[in-house]
Amino acid sequence: MRSTSSRHMPPGDAPDLFQNESLALEKARAIHSIIDADAAEYRQSLGELIDHFQRLMRETRRLIGRSDRAEREMQALAQQLAYRASHDALTGVLNRSAVIDRTTRILRTTSAVMIILDIDEFKRINDDYGHPTGDAVILGVVDCLRRIVGEQGFIGRVGGEEFTVLLPGHDPASGALLAERMREAISDSLVVAPVDRRITASFGASINEIGTGFDTAYGLADAALYRAKRGGRNRVEFADQ
Repeated sequence: MRSTSSRHMPPGDAPDLFQNESLALEKARAIHSIIDADAAEYRQSLGELIDHFQRLMRETRRLIGRSDRAEREMQALAQQLAYRASHDALTGVLNRSAVIDRTTRILRTTSAVMIILDIDEFKRINDDYGHPTGDAVILGVVDCLRRIVGEQGFIGRVGGEEFTVLLPGHDPASGALLAERMREAISDSLVVAPVDRRITASFGASINEIGTGFDTAYGLADAALYRAKRGGRNRVEFADQ
């Protein structure tokens, strides 16, 4: 019997991804319709179908594997983009917009202590030692905050040398204790070469009930931070509420 594998698609037709398989199937159907076809023809047709089916199975597995990899890569990319949109590039803590969003959502359902801290005389560090050293100081401060805060709250960077710590569910006493521990961690243990003077930070904190807006919480803590700066730096002040 004449093989049909020599057929060609009419010009302009869309390519058939399974053209060879379709031709093999047509050939098998044609042989199947011949009542007196001999065993050799049946065997040849069946062998061709087996070969094409095996190829289809291999290609299907390959395409499924490629699709799964592409999906995983897309999910990883989406996670990376979401992370970059909500985290500070240098330190990996929340960025300003994420701090606002997180604080707003948390204060809808629970009270929270908001702490703002600012590295004392940070401009002098940049001017005297350069911005790479300034970045190292910032990273060192964040490391101190992470050690103290742990899973108890959220850390954010809202400015060049200004950070926030939000402590959901904390009362004034526990908030004051953690703020003082953060201050001590920076003042007593943070050493960044070649800075040859003590690195310190000033802290302002506000106590915020459920329903408090971000601007109110931040504004009260910022006013307390201003008092800490005027009071001599390297200290913790709570807002008058």
